[in-house]
Parts: sequence; structure tokens; C-alpha cells
Amino acid sequence: MAINIDMKKVPPYARVIISLVPVVIFVVLFVTLVYQPKSKEILSLQGAISKLDKEISSGEVKIRKLDQLIAENTLLKAKLEALKEKLPVEQEVTELLKQISDLGLQSGLEILLWKPGPRRAVPSGLYAEIPVQIEVATGYHNLGDFYSHISRLARIVNITGLKITSRSAGKDDSKGLNAASFTAVTFVASSSGEETKSN
Repeated sequence: MAINIDMKKVPPYARVIISLVPVVIFVVLFVTLVYQPKSKEILSLQGAISKLDKEISSGEVKIRKLDQLIAENTLLKAKLEALKEKLPVEQEVTELLKQISDLGLQSGLEILLWKPGPRRAVPSGLYAEIPVQIEVATGYHNLGDFYSHISRLARIVNITGLKITSRSAGKDDSKGLNAASFTAVTFVASSSGEETKSN
């Protein structure tokens, strides 16, 4: 059943309202169905873009630092290799200990005791210590000469626990000899296998 409305009989304000109703309905539908969802999506995308911008900025800072860290790492590796050259490998320890013994004899030391101790690994696992207990009969100057020779070795040798005592009266006193005991500690670079075990 159709409704016929004579628009000429409708008051002008009602005609305006009737003509605006479709526009209002269209606007309401557009806002609720298109604008609001898209607006939320835009805000979400803007947040994601902002987060990505921050990540990009952080990545760029890390990239700039990466070159510096690579250079520092290369420098530290070179320093480590230079320091490792001062540490003999296992095969060279015997030769180093013989060299220390020969230096003692050249310096005029009478070696009374030469006792290598057990090898001790340090917590870092980079090297191990090999202590040698030594007792000698010698004069002060000869002992100083021996330490001077030790200090000029390319390898690291630490002298610890030095004790010097006058020898009891007897034939050695005429030579001005004293008894000296100390520990010579040398160091050996750990092999890669040992480093793996320690890790």
C-alpha cells in the first residue's frame, strides 16, 4: 500500500527536515561504519610506525657501535696474542726450566734443590702455573745477577717466597756464601682442549 504525500501541502520546515534525513543517515552510517574503524586502524598503524622508528634508531646506534666494537675486538685479540707469546706452550716449558737452571749455574749459584711442583690451572682457564722450588748456595751479588738474567727472559717467570739465610760456620763461610730458597713460577698457555674443558 503506497503512501502518497503531496509535497506542496507539506510546510517548508518539514520539507527541509525530510531532505536532510537521508544526508544525516548517510553521515551517521559513514562515521560509524567507515571513519571510526579506519581512525582506530590509523592510530594503531601510527603507534606501530613510531615503534618501528625507535627500533630503527636503536639499530642505527648499534650499527655505529658495531664498527667500534669490531675494531676494539681486533685490538684486544692482537694484545692477547702478544701476551700469549710470553707464555710458553707445553712443549717449551721443559726448555724454559732448563734455561733458568743454566742461568743459575752461569750466575754462580750452587743448586741444592730443584723441585718442579704440580701444574695449577687458574680459574680463567687461559693459562696454568708451574712452580719450581729452588734452594741454592750463593753470594748476594750472584743471586742478584741471576735475578737480573731472569728479568730479561722473553718468557714470564715470577720469583716468590725468597728467603736468604747465613750458612752455618764451616768451609762455605770463607766464600761468603748464603743459603737462599725461593719459588720460580713460570706460566704455560692452556691448550684449546683444556680451555674447552674449563668452559
